[in-house]
Amino acid sequence: MARKAALAGLTSLLLLAGCGGRKTIVVGSKNFTEQVLLGELAAQQLERRLPTQVVRKLDLGGTMLAHQALLAGGIDVYPEYTGTALTAILKLPISSDPQAVYKQVAAEYQSRWKALWLPPLGFNDTFAMVISGEVARKEGIKTLSQAAQRKEGWQLGVGYEFLQRPDGLPGLQKTYPLTLKAAPRTMDLGLLHKALQQGQVEMVAANSTDGLLAVLDLTVLEDDKRFFPPYEAAFVLGERLWKNDGARLALEELSGKLDTVTMRKLNFEVDGKHRRPAEVVTEFLAGLGPKQ
Repeated sequence: MARKAALAGLTSLLLLAGCGGRKTIVVGSKNFTEQVLLGELAAQQLERRLPTQVVRKLDLGGTMLAHQALLAGGIDVYPEYTGTALTAILKLPISSDPQAVYKQVAAEYQSRWKALWLPPLGFNDTFAMVISGEVARKEGIKTLSQAAQRKEGWQLGVGYEFLQRPDGLPGLQKTYPLTLKAAPRTMDLGLLHKALQQGQVEMVAANSTDGLLAVLDLTVLEDDKRFFPPYEAAFVLGERLWKNDGARLALEELSGKLDTVTMRKLNFEVDGKHRRPAEVVTEFLAGLGPKQ
């Protein structure tokens, strides 16, 4: 008990020492629901742990915009995914080993940009190729290999990045040669499920933690050839912030606290129930308790 008390005291001292007074910390995120939630989570965690002013630059845009903002010092931290960093940013070969990917990405960010990857938050938000439940049942399609055998092909709906990323459509087509009826329709990620429901598209490249997957009649096709790499979510800290022991320790407290089911529920609170991200995050943090 004495050892635990001593460790708790040391953590508190580091949290306070790291802030060095009221210095502004800028938290960023990409431009979809889950990213905004995770950015808000980082911001509220810093606010409740440190006497530090936190500025939010959420909903910045796509992957490269957020990454460049971090390198330029426009933001100090944002949530990223290991597979996205590996393929879209580092341009390295795809791997299916979660631990190996995390270690490789963390090492590369440290050596190239002096940026620090914190331990993952606890969930893997992989790409999910989704079709309607009705079509899946009627045609007996459960896997991407089976979908590639559909003679009439598919009208595909995707986010803007998916068309160009090596872990997106180019690589997917090499692994599963899907027949496409026409050029894929690009749209904001938040519109994909609606387009699928309305019959505007027949398959979408969504995310496995999308909240609507739990409540709509949709089928996530199995990636039976294991094309997609792991996409473990974690906070990435710029050089200025990871040298701040207090901020780093505060954010590390969140590592391992979010599993896939929980993240999907949080996303649904925003996308399905139309609640404010800040309200949803405050409720989640309250559920962790004062020491989490």
